[in-house]
Amino acid sequence: MMERRRFVGVAACALLAPWSAASAQPKQKIRQIAWLTPTDPSPPAETRKFWLPARELGWIEGENLLIHFRYASGRFELLPGLAQELVRLKPEIIVTEGTDATLAAKGATGSIPIIFDGAADPVGSGLVASLARPGSNVTGLSLVSPETDAKRLSLLRELLPGAQRIGELINPENTFIRKSQAENERTYRSLGLSPIFIEVAAAGELENAIAEVARRGAQALVIRADLWSVAKHDAVMRAALKHALPTVVGGRDFLEAGALLSYTLDEADHTGRLFRLLDKVLRGAKPADLPVEQPTKFQLGINLKTAKALGVSVPRSLLLRADEVIR
Repeated sequence: MMERRRFVGVAACALLAPWSAASAQPKQKIRQIAWLTPTDPSPPAETRKFWLPARELGWIEGENLLIHFRYASGRFELLPGLAQELVRLKPEIIVTEGTDATLAAKGATGSIPIIFDGAADPVGSGLVASLARPGSNVTGLSLVSPETDAKRLSLLRELLPGAQRIGELINPENTFIRKSQAENERTYRSLGLSPIFIEVAAAGELENAIAEVARRGAQALVIRADLWSVAKHDAVMRAALKHALPTVVGGRDFLEAGALLSYTLDEADHTGRLFRLLDKVLRGAKPADLPVEQPTKFQLGINLKTAKALGVSVPRSLLLRADEVIR
């Protein structure tokens, strides 16, 4: 799951001035970084919340930090060109979101440090030599740990003990999902579940894919966070609810849009670790010496409004363990 990134503004911008409280500080050297994301800018309130950890570390946009943003708005084919454009600006660091943006940035520069946020399978996709020793100008935060998907299916089993046929949307372009498919299917079987895998190669195919899942008799739907699915979370959940499919997801945005249960990384913890990594590189650390970090904290969310609409009784044991309950 990767979540929508918390930015707002034009491509190279400093739009957080209204909440910057630095006018009385001595003038500092302005450090320049770049940020490349496949999605769109986020609303101002989300942007402000996202950047709070950076402020706590002393990095304030418009005071000592200038950020050049580039957004692909879901058009992944634009990423290589946007990455080259950012490289020409000569930033000190490029922060990327997801595997595709990171591959684009790595293809554009072998010298500017790159920090990825939420890349899946960074070793298998060729971003780093190993998690412990990245060995190049690239390091960052991995989006998933091997146990995450198994835990999500276990929670589905607990929530819907009578469900057996489970639909799952698969992005065939996602390296990690493709490589973990056999293990994922074994996990389904070990829990007594029969998976119905539907490949979805583009965001525009999502709603038709959900209709196909329903047509094939699925009793629930699983969505692992992928950038194109996250970008379309509202449309995805409308389609799932239209077909009365209880949905278990890997992103909090889906939960707010109507998913029944989400199990995803702790966003606050993840964001804090991202900015601590950025801080280290700004202060001179080399990406090659900084291990890739995997998520260690997760959050369980349950949407009782959706449960009521679908006639699902949520076990008390799950409610007691939930970090967030939407009523």
